[in-house]
Amino acid sequence: MSALERLNTLPPDEARAELKRCCGASRWAEAMTKARPFRDAEHLFSEASQQWSRTGPEDWREAFTHHPRIGDVASLRAKFAATASWSSQEQGGVSGAGEEVLQGLADGNQAYEERFGFIFLVCATGKSAQEMLGLLRARLGNAPDEELRIAAGEQAKITRIRLEKLLAS
Repeated sequence: MSALERLNTLPPDEARAELKRCCGASRWAEAMTKARPFRDAEHLFSEASQQWSRTGPEDWREAFTHHPRIGDVASLRAKFAATASWSSQEQGGVSGAGEEVLQGLADGNQAYEERFGFIFLVCATGKSAQEMLGLLRARLGNAPDEELRIAAGEQAKITRIRLEKLLAS
């Protein structure tokens, strides 16, 4: 049985849990669970995008809480066990970073959270720690509403990548 067939036939609670590994917004996961069965991967991706476009700031903030801070290895292991392997792959660019960059990320994350009220979210796949630090610093100057929309866009990218991983598992 393919991963897609498995997702299509799981009991609703189990399907919702699998989908929440991809995006932590409850309303999105519920809508995706109800949208089953998916004909193929493209149908799944299209539906995911469509359902995300129907969410709003409250949903986005909920989804953000399901991510560790960029570079926060301790959180990856503890709080985010269900997605730890995916998050560590996505944040692979942090693993070889120097102390100065890691401290910059820690300080930047704190400033970002104080300014916007949620963690700095970036689709980290393929980005170095230095690139992520540059993006974090650049985005600190955004207006709060603009930054919330940018972070929601990053969540959509992460969701797509995680759905691909779900189908590959």
